[in-house]
Amino acid sequence: MKALFHLAYHVTDLDEARNFYGGVLGCNEGRSTETWVDFDFFGHQLSLHLGTPFPVTRTGRVGDHMVMMPHLGAILPLADWFALSARLEAAGVGFDIPPVVRFEGEPGEQRTMFFFDPSGNPIEVKGFKGFEGVFAQ
Repeated sequence: MKALFHLAYHVTDLDEARNFYGGVLGCNEGRSTETWVDFDFFGHQLSLHLGTPFPVTRTGRVGDHMVMMPHLGAILPLADWFALSARLEAAGVGFDIPPVVRFEGEPGEQRTMFFFDPSGNPIEVKGFKGFEGVFAQ
């Protein structure tokens, strides 16, 4: 990895965020105050601040799907993707786009799933057999 990203956005309830990002997604909690909390989001810094989440629209065409824009995402090795998918299903998380294979047999073949955090922020998690496929053309 060349660099880490940092992303900060709003959530409506820090306790719900802790339960979801920490308990369901398995992200380790970092520093926090009464108005924000940091998480290790699959190796990157995610800062969740109390406030009104950003507006989202279903305007991103990807293959056969119209996806929520903007959205946060992570790319995982395939085994980790399957484990997270099972954890989300066991926790009763509703999928906006259920786990699916996208671009099957093509460069960039991937697994993907879309869901929302408790504040309505859309999240996509992709799974690849090898990270060399992430930028395949």
